[in-house]
Amino acid sequence: MIQPPHGDARPATRPRVWLTWVLLWAIVLVYVISCLLSGSLFQPAFPVLIVLGAKENSLVAAGEYWRLLSATFLHANLVHIFFNSYALFALGPESERIYGTARFAAVYFIAGLGGSVASYLFSPAPAVGASGAIFGLIGALGIFYYLSRQALGAFGRMQVQSIASIAAINLVIGFASAGTIDNWGHMGGLVSGLLAGLALAPRLSVDTGFFPPVLVRWQLPWGWAAAAALALALGALAVLLPGAGV
Repeated sequence: MIQPPHGDARPATRPRVWLTWVLLWAIVLVYVISCLLSGSLFQPAFPVLIVLGAKENSLVAAGEYWRLLSATFLHANLVHIFFNSYALFALGPESERIYGTARFAAVYFIAGLGGSVASYLFSPAPAVGASGAIFGLIGALGIFYYLSRQALGAFGRMQVQSIASIAAINLVIGFASAGTIDNWGHMGGLVSGLLAGLALAPRLSVDTGFFPPVLVRWQLPWGWAAAAALALALGALAVLLPGAGV
């Protein structure tokens, strides 16, 4: 039997999805709470968002670093949460099945942190939303299919092209709407998700020791250490560097 270059070979499986739904209900619940406190279903009040944990650079610089993650559970209006919820609904289950729940959680929160840190460093405007984490899922899916393109053949290559197109279209829309969309948060989440995915993505290879050949799935032995180092590096950037406009 031919072994993959790292880790133990094992048949690819279809993990159970549950964290995606927890995250989806969590952002909906937080939106409802923000609306109740604001007295408006369509647009939570800005002071309420600040109290609940929006990314506000002067407060982050004052030591409230928890805002870099809490902001990813808040949304500015009904349209904002609708599109982010739909994107998480569309991308989350596939990402969680591919990565497994623990690695999916790491990718999601590292990407959310990366998006908030990029926004903090380069954008003076307050920001909320799960977009950075969702762009991170796009990056993580893209790198998985890129790494697996030989094992998956034409399907893998088609997925790489499709995900690259989705990322490009959304970035173009963001830059076309400059002033209302946090493009730094999107780019930070995309890059962070791609890097976290590079460390944590399962590798697929074809074991020709069987007939017919068997598709096996394996992990990099240093993947978790690399993901932890990335999270620490993002945190250090926020602590050591001043935010935009601070």
